[in-house]
Amino acid sequence: MFGKVGLMVASLALGACSAVTATTASPQPAPPEGDLRFSRYIERFSSVCEDFDDWDKPTEPFHIHGDTWYVGTCGITALLIRGQVGAVLIDTGTDKGAQSIAANIESIGVKLSEVKAILGSHEHYDHVGGFARMQGLSGAPVLVGEGAVEVIRTGRDDPRDPQAGLHAPMAPVTGTIRAVADGELVKIAGLKITGIATPGHTIGAMSWQWESCDVNGCLTIVYADSLSPVSADAYRFTDHPDYVAMFRKGIARLRPLECGILLTPHPSASDMLTRARTGTMQGGMTCAVYADSKTKALDERLAKEAAAR
Repeated sequence: MFGKVGLMVASLALGACSAVTATTASPQPAPPEGDLRFSRYIERFSSVCEDFDDWDKPTEPFHIHGDTWYVGTCGITALLIRGQVGAVLIDTGTDKGAQSIAANIESIGVKLSEVKAILGSHEHYDHVGGFARMQGLSGAPVLVGEGAVEVIRTGRDDPRDPQAGLHAPMAPVTGTIRAVADGELVKIAGLKITGIATPGHTIGAMSWQWESCDVNGCLTIVYADSLSPVSADAYRFTDHPDYVAMFRKGIARLRPLECGILLTPHPSASDMLTRARTGTMQGGMTCAVYADSKTKALDERLAKEAAAR
């Protein structure tokens, strides 16, 4: 399945992980065997949350597909992938949001000590501001794109970031931080997750792809980074042609990916709430459609800047 990504794949050597088996007790069990395409828990997400909702507004976790669970808030996605010997968490929300996410993880029967890695989408505090807290709770290493490492380590914006200066400093991550290369296959907790460098929204932005299987078969899930051309008021993308070229390459890497289920750091960016109303995250926007929408947004931003000269 991962060969379809069309990227060079290398294994990330991580330290030995203790073989801790995730518990199965859960107040919100996955749907019974059979047709797993509909879930009342997914549908409930759409009734509790709204598009462009508050980042820290709590919501209950729900099973997406296979070993993949939504454990985030209404406004910020966080995903837990349960493996054979632990679990992998992608994003933590803000420092405050991470408290809700930690509670969500435990509510589905997974101990925080069973989280064997914390992966990041992009280095803005609304998605990774809780990394320091979550690493302290779990002891897990943080895995991010190479361009995000210094921001995660210091808690301060990269001056090259179009949004530099808009965010308050984050708590620095003092434990292990590992850079993931473009196309690298991360093997941990019995899982295989491919990192795809998709810079643009930030320098170190990463998207993630993995295979998910249930009794109805397997499909590919892609957690695609934001890729929106948002910036501080004084920033002009037209003044940074090299950055724009990098941005376009990031979008181009995402476009051809196979994605049976597309998920995004902000649920509204890929119509996750619209899909939730049908009781499933399958169907809806594809990676190609998502990439095309981001190309359009970037082109419109560049045209607006040119017209304002």
